Amino acid sequence: MQPARLHFSEAKKAMKQRVEKTFAGRKLVIETGSMAKQAAGSALVQFGETQVLATVTVSENQSPLPFFPLTVEYKERQYAAGKIPGGFIKREGRPSDAEILSARIVDRSIRPLFPEGFKNEVQVFVYVISADQENDADVLALVATSFALNASKVPFAGPIAGIRVGRIQGKWVLNPTFQQLEYSDMELVVAGSADSIVMVEGGALEVSEDDVVEALGIAHKGIRELIATQEELFQKIERPAKMSWEKAKLPEGLETRVKELAEGRISEALNQKDKHTRVEAVERAKKDVAEQLLGDFPDAAKELHTLLGDVEYHQLRGQVLSSGHRVDGRTPKEVRPITIETGLLPRAHGSALFTRGQTQALVVATLGTQNDVQRLDSIDEPQEVTKSFMLHYNFPPFSTGEVRPVRGTSRREIGHGNLAERALQGVLPAFEEFPYTIRIVSDILESNGSSSMASVCGGSLALFDAGVPMRAAVAGVAMGLIKEGKKYAILTDILGTEDHLGDMDFKVAGTGNGITSIQMDIKIEGLDLQIMKEALAQAREARLHILGEMEKALAQPRTELSRFAPRIVTMQINPEKIGDLIGPKGKTIRGIQDETGAELTVDDSGLVTIAAVGGDAMERARQMVQALTAEPVVGEIYEGPVKSTTPFGAFIEIMPGTEGLLHISEMQHGRTEKTEDVVKKGDRVRVKLIERDERGRLRLSRKALLPAPEPGEGGSSGEGGNGRTGGDAPGGEGEAPVERAASDRGERGDRGGRGDRPRRGGERSRRQ
Repeated sequence: MQPARLHFSEAKKAMKQRVEKTFAGRKLVIETGSMAKQAAGSALVQFGETQVLATVTVSENQSPLPFFPLTVEYKERQYAAGKIPGGFIKREGRPSDAEILSARIVDRSIRPLFPEGFKNEVQVFVYVISADQENDADVLALVATSFALNASKVPFAGPIAGIRVGRIQGKWVLNPTFQQLEYSDMELVVAGSADSIVMVEGGALEVSEDDVVEALGIAHKGIRELIATQEELFQKIERPAKMSWEKAKLPEGLETRVKELAEGRISEALNQKDKHTRVEAVERAKKDVAEQLLGDFPDAAKELHTLLGDVEYHQLRGQVLSSGHRVDGRTPKEVRPITIETGLLPRAHGSALFTRGQTQALVVATLGTQNDVQRLDSIDEPQEVTKSFMLHYNFPPFSTGEVRPVRGTSRREIGHGNLAERALQGVLPAFEEFPYTIRIVSDILESNGSSSMASVCGGSLALFDAGVPMRAAVAGVAMGLIKEGKKYAILTDILGTEDHLGDMDFKVAGTGNGITSIQMDIKIEGLDLQIMKEALAQAREARLHILGEMEKALAQPRTELSRFAPRIVTMQINPEKIGDLIGPKGKTIRGIQDETGAELTVDDSGLVTIAAVGGDAMERARQMVQALTAEPVVGEIYEGPVKSTTPFGAFIEIMPGTEGLLHISEMQHGRTEKTEDVVKKGDRVRVKLIERDERGRLRLSRKALLPAPEPGEGGSSGEGGNGRTGGDAPGGEGEAPVERAASDRGERGDRGGRGDRPRRGGERSRRQ
């Protein structure tokens, strides 16, 4: 039987094609036609030795849902880094926070570029199949997804590309490696088309608005280069025709009747200052108009819902653009009233209730020890990493007056929490300076716009209330945009309605000195840099106003920690003493913890961290550690038991496990015939450490602590004379060991898990 022959166009489509370039000093490859050929579109992108595979599929039928059903899945395969998943179930399960954040970056970048009214379900799958632990895969996923969409039959206004930009020692770096990002004062992920920017996400260490605008310009140049590479590969393949689809048709005359009946009523209903009053008034107006028209158009319930929503959309936007007045009566630059309460939870370590208009966040800070760090296993790190600062954001349904099921943490909650965490992370003290694990929880109690920025403000206040020595207070604000043609209005501190019906959600957080976190999403095809520059300047004015209100409530961190917070001290010991502190199989260190109630950790450098609620327990543990690990000091006086006697002297334990030789010549003034004439085994003797030789052996003296004899007193051999010298005595000072063998103190045994020192950011502090 003869094999089937492909038509030329089909053969061209099925053939593997690739383009290879050098981008940012590393190899960039875009390839198609080799994997996942049954998908509507697919692309393999490699940068360095990191590879991602993106696939796109689309349903042939329109969805009945009232929104565009797009889903993006981002999966990191552990084999990509040569790892096997941990735990009992040795396979990948629920997406990690990092995977969810990467999926959101892709989703937010491509969603505004599908045509309005397109309702066929689209699914994007991204697999990270190779991770070189140098180059991040999330920006590669944007390039691969863009190519897969444009190479498919799905209607899409691309291509686009994504790029990460950093600044190291004043120099801009495109797609910096993980190692380079450790030295960067800025990290932005930017997605855009050849003409405009569609998404921004990132953080910085208090950089200026001008720096951010410059970074966006640098990123856009790289985006254009990546788009040109995609276009080069498009020339080598035959792309299918875009699928046919139709926007839902309306019954004749329905749109005109809706405008006649609804525009005035909805415009009046929109201008209510209270959210619930406004929502109820708008919904009542829509319901009345729908009931009035259903008699003439009985089968148009769905179309009526859409048209009434369009009327609300145009009325709000038209009012702002024509008069500058917003639905709650504010001007475009006005921030809603702010009220703040701190220290309201008596047993919490730090708490704040931040209310701005009808958005309210209860934010609580908890201080923990090094044992409370979060441990993370990532394909981007060769080993497990730790994270000592966490911010968890919760958005319950009652915050918007709704009833809906609660099914775990949503992607939105993870994204908003990450944005707020990044905003605060850059101003926290280093772990070495403030060795606490810090967890912030933001529970949103009311929501009407920008609850994530309320979490930033509340988080900063809660940290101040907890006594965390932050470098500066941090505030955040959400900016909106309404744009029709060349006419536009930038809105400060947007409401939920303005977010829903506007064109942009641009969140900016920072201190009085600069920006620490930024996130931008749009609903139009792109923004030019001039609008973004104006929005950043307007956001700075609002941020400084909010910081002023926060300063009135709590101007600086409290000088004392809560009495319920653990006290932590650190002390440095000789690394050779770590085994003595830990003891056989951890017995010694556990014994200290059981006796005092304190928590002890020790790292490989010998840094001991002691944490306890209550100063007495901490001090007792500190003294016990010091007794176990202290180093003898020449000139100091010690008291200890006689462990053994010899003809030439006695060995005395001046510290646990540390013995020195009290030579017979140093026992007393005058001649000593026999060691046992002065000291016996088991006696406690006060001695002075007079010498440590080059081999670390300790020489003690009892004589140095006794009163000097009167002239004429003393033995015939002179002071200290006994007719023998330590070097001549059998087993004398030149030969006798000055410390007992390790077996006398027990084996060092297993030192237990000390682990790495935790980092403030952990799990890619440089990412998200």
